[in-house]
Amino acid sequence: MIRTLIVDDSRSARMFFSRALSDCSDVEVIGTAPDATVAERMVAAQRPDVMTLDLEMPGLDGLTFLEQLMASDPLPVVVVSSLTRSGSDIALRALELGAVEVLCKPSASQAQSFPALLAAAVRAAGHARILAKPTIPLFPPGTPPGRMMTPLPLAEPVRVVAIGASTGGTEAIRFLIGQLPRFCPGIVIVQHLPPIYTASFAKRLDTIGPIRVREAQGGEEILPGQALVAPGGKHVIATQDGPRLILGIHNGPPEHFQRPSIDILFRSIARCCPRQAIGMVLSGMGSDGAAGLLEMRQSGSYTIAQDEATSVVFGMPRAAIACGAAERGTGLERIPTTVTAILQGRVSRVEPSST
Repeated sequence: MIRTLIVDDSRSARMFFSRALSDCSDVEVIGTAPDATVAERMVAAQRPDVMTLDLEMPGLDGLTFLEQLMASDPLPVVVVSSLTRSGSDIALRALELGAVEVLCKPSASQAQSFPALLAAAVRAAGHARILAKPTIPLFPPGTPPGRMMTPLPLAEPVRVVAIGASTGGTEAIRFLIGQLPRFCPGIVIVQHLPPIYTASFAKRLDTIGPIRVREAQGGEEILPGQALVAPGGKHVIATQDGPRLILGIHNGPPEHFQRPSIDILFRSIARCCPRQAIGMVLSGMGSDGAAGLLEMRQSGSYTIAQDEATSVVFGMPRAAIACGAAERGTGLERIPTTVTAILQGRVSRVEPSST
């Protein structure tokens, strides 16, 4: 049973969220709080498994409370706020501070579908682990990533690095973008986020290191030293156009209840550039990416799954490992050096077992 505390200054919101979770056999609402002061006392006294948190509250605002909570008494938090609708930077800041998931408060037209979204977010948070941010330096202080090493020519050079992530993935991706080498092939990222957040997510990633990052618009060439983030609400696929690798966008039906779907991207890469790609599945709930990563591996690509110890939610990497798409889990802090070793020809492909 996932014991959940609801924190919101609106009485109607507290009642609505409580009702939304009341039909979940695996979720118990243990109480509600109208502000951060009351919530702090209830967290100390009742030790909930998960907390939902509004950001716009009287007294101590939600972001400040979240930052203090994660520093002193961390627990999985699902942010549910109207501020996240208009302030995508605020939503992403909440994720950086340690929130597991961020939801927009529903409009009247979304009220019917919102309970399922809230229940899924609370369940994901209930399976989440609160992790310290990676602090292991992979390069000497003051040295921009990528200046220490230069790529060596490979018989079949890697042309694209495909990254898929969901719950807990935003911070994992932030870490990787800051640590991957500047000679990295073109990167394509599918992070399960609502459409209003992906442009801001790409802009924040663009400030981290030498790799240029932007939200994909469709039709861009996948180029070394650049990363394209799939726009929320749209699938992305890699296609071959002569010598160029192009990223396309389409509005097909969701897969694994997701659009963009990691599987759709990975399958397209397996088909258009076999043996010339790296695929990785990072933290997330569910199994999106596992089947596509297996196709990539079967086509001769290198494949990586984040390990359990460094995943906020191990669901997606676990599924990838279980189906043979990746041999084993790799700690987040080791993934950049693993990618560098692949690009320098120091890692051999491991073909999937035929048995």
